[in-house]
Amino acid sequence: MSSRPEVSLAQRKRQLVSGELTEAALRLLALKGFDAVTVDEIAATAGVSRRTFFRYFASKEDVVVRFLTGMGAGMCAELAARPAGERPSAALLHAVRVPVDACADHSDRALPVVRLILGTPALHARFLERQAQWREDLAAELVRRPGAVPRSDLYPRLAAGMALTAFEAVLERWSGSGGGEDPAGLLTRAFAVIAPALDADAPPAGGGAGTA
Repeated sequence: MSSRPEVSLAQRKRQLVSGELTEAALRLLALKGFDAVTVDEIAATAGVSRRTFFRYFASKEDVVVRFLTGMGAGMCAELAARPAGERPSAALLHAVRVPVDACADHSDRALPVVRLILGTPALHARFLERQAQWREDLAAELVRRPGAVPRSDLYPRLAAGMALTAFEAVLERWSGSGGGEDPAGLLTRAFAVIAPALDADAPPAGGGAGTA
């Protein structure tokens, strides 16, 4: 019984150090640019050694990749939690809204990071790579929803792709405005454009495997 608190404490410590490293890295990278920041500088800002940094991350790029991975996990978890009878457009809107709301709630920190990712070719490439994985994950979640089409059907991947295209368009517009536009409002407008296609091609609620 005494081992459980030790494991819990160790896990909490790892999460704390990882969080501090992530915060330091993203802040420095956004402030100075990706190429100008060194691992040593990130470690020093977080108050840890270079060796400790490499216990948690393979590179400074890896910090951003894991940050993006967390975004995708949040979207998938939200989609999985949506009511079974909800229209696909509404379910996907709620899923994509998770990271968008996080950006809106912490715009002073999120905006520089978004601009860093979109403006750094290497990081933008990793962002697109992550999006490809998010599309597969969201499509798989759509397949699991009651009345969904079979995995072999085009609809799940197309629907997930449209939702993520809207997400990226919102981030680009928000970033380009210097944070002047409301990202949540932009997302609502984006989904108003794609919702008819998402719902027209979706299987009927409680229906079989065919598409409309």
